[in-house]
Amino acid sequence: LNAAPGSKQPTFLPLTYKNTSIMVSFVKAHTALDEATGTGAFQRTASAFRGEIGSPEFPSEAGRYHLYISYACPWATRCLAVRNLKGLEDAIGLSVVHPTWQKTRPNDPQDGHAGWVFRSEDDEPLPTSTGHGAFRVSGVVPDVVNSTRSVRELYERCSDQRGKYSVPVLWDKKTSQIVNNESSEIVRMFNSAFNEIAANPDVNIYPEELRKEIDAVNEWVYPTINDGVYRCGFARSQEAYDTAISQLFPSLDRVEDILNKQRYIAGNRFTEADIRLFMTLVRFDEVYVVYFKTNCKRVEDYHNMFNYCRELYQMPWMQVAINMEHIKVHYFTSHPTLNFYGIIPKGGDTVAKLLQPHDRDKFGSNP
Repeated sequence: LNAAPGSKQPTFLPLTYKNTSIMVSFVKAHTALDEATGTGAFQRTASAFRGEIGSPEFPSEAGRYHLYISYACPWATRCLAVRNLKGLEDAIGLSVVHPTWQKTRPNDPQDGHAGWVFRSEDDEPLPTSTGHGAFRVSGVVPDVVNSTRSVRELYERCSDQRGKYSVPVLWDKKTSQIVNNESSEIVRMFNSAFNEIAANPDVNIYPEELRKEIDAVNEWVYPTINDGVYRCGFARSQEAYDTAISQLFPSLDRVEDILNKQRYIAGNRFTEADIRLFMTLVRFDEVYVVYFKTNCKRVEDYHNMFNYCRELYQMPWMQVAINMEHIKVHYFTSHPTLNFYGIIPKGGDTVAKLLQPHDRDKFGSNP
């Protein structure tokens, strides 16, 4: 084998078949929990599939593409929310994984990878990958396109060379391949690339006149808040955790200050920057405060931020992209090194609080 120990790069094994030598690739499967630097800091790897809808290879066509998501994943539900907002539900299919990670090769004792699997609602409840508990959830949608058992199988059908089997996945049914698995790019493709077939083509969450402001917000919200909670929760050293949390809460304070002056995070118009921020904030009090040790303050403790979350959650197309049951079940049952027995904390019923009236109308209507 010609890969360094711990490398995420594929290893190659020389094999001989009918007197011909060939090199077979064996990719080391891993998850986000394995993405740590030598100092114990979490460092997310880049997405591997970066195809573009509207290119000659992937033209915009109704019924051609399928979206694979988890309701638990903030990155995947960004895409789901924009699919809903643009009215693409009939044009782009959807499959939803079970929130509790399972062994993706259960019959191979040498392969310990646990990840996203597909189930039907009438299937038996699933325990954790270490055999604890039994978790049945509503809202799962099996893979009706490829009939796979796991997201890993989708990647392996595309000769993946990274070994990280994440969601979202935008799949091309015509050519049987992954188009893209980078949520920020899928969001922008859903926003504009399917306008000819979208029910709401005039909705634009990345308008030309606000792109500078949107990009500037994303530039600091992503590393310190979106990814910042993971940098806290998946840290493997006190130093790495201290660094991450020292950046997280000043950024949350910054959000609170901005929302004290304007309705949305990039101005007084709703944009993609709001969707990206909200998907982290809506999980914060129920999961991250406990699980990722981000317990300096709750989002509920920020007046402007929590009212902002109420407004966004009460948008019908956004609300159907949030499934708190899946969110809590996933985080608390999928990582044995963080919560071995899969015990799910009761929490403070954030959803009920988000349904209470908000005060964001004081800034005027969303243009």
